[in-house]
Amino acid sequence: MTSSASETLLRGVLPVLQTPFTEQGEFDFETLDREIQWAFDTGADGIVVAMVSEILRLSERGRRELVEHVCKAAQGRGTSVVSVGAESTPVAVELAQHAESVGASAVMAIPPISTSLSSAATRDYFAAIAAGISIPLVVQDASGYVGSAIDIGVYRKLLEQFGADRILFKPEASPLGPNLSRLRDATAGKAQIFEGSGGINLVDCYRRGIVGTMPGTDLLDAIVALWNALQAGDDDRIYQLSLPISGIVALQLSAGLDGFLAIEKHLLVRRGIFKNTVQRQPVGWTLDAETAAEVDRLFDRLQDVL
Repeated sequence: MTSSASETLLRGVLPVLQTPFTEQGEFDFETLDREIQWAFDTGADGIVVAMVSEILRLSERGRRELVEHVCKAAQGRGTSVVSVGAESTPVAVELAQHAESVGASAVMAIPPISTSLSSAATRDYFAAIAAGISIPLVVQDASGYVGSAIDIGVYRKLLEQFGADRILFKPEASPLGPNLSRLRDATAGKAQIFEGSGGINLVDCYRRGIVGTMPGTDLLDAIVALWNALQAGDDDRIYQLSLPISGIVALQLSAGLDGFLAIEKHLLVRRGIFKNTVQRQPVGWTLDAETAAEVDRLFDRLQDVL
């Protein structure tokens, strides 16, 4: 099963799945199916396997197994995007080709994080991935969490080489909004851009011309409602929703990637979607009782708004 670039339209709200594990650390596919069902029932336009899916803590075989399950579950329901970034170009290309072979709508990649690459080497890495597949590639700068920022010239050259239907962008270097505008302006508005701030910068980024957002699944009902309000231009509704979302995401951001992992799983348990908050070890931060209490207070306020 393959998807051609011409058939793929990445737009709207594409949540990044949290990966559920059993108490023994194995994949919990029953819970994953429940999460995917909830995502589509809630109004997601597709689903994503990426950083908060804990892919950096999975073996290559584990990544492939997870991707196969997710892509199969998304067929006929929405798009699927698979993160294929790796520490070497051949592995990234192989992961991208595997994702395409099992039905992914697009792949996404961060640069290698163990090596500081020149702009030319970074461009060559992404170009090799794009050349090895026929589906779109989302070029992700995840330097807000890992790795180094990508030079805007890399984005521009990839867009010139492959075109706007094959190369999309998810810039996350700080400051997010101004950097997004720089990319937009440097490509004369041709760049198709996603934001991935969890929701804290969604309003600002939407006004700068993004085509979609990749939040977590924990706040998905609120993000879908916020996206709809943005499209409708309903400022009262926009800020009723965005302020409690931002309060929760600020707590996630304060602890980096592990903050997103711990708090998102905490809220998915509260929703009755996840059975536990098990993460692949080791982690650099765990959710303490006082932070959890503040998250719960903000979550309750957000649910009242919804």
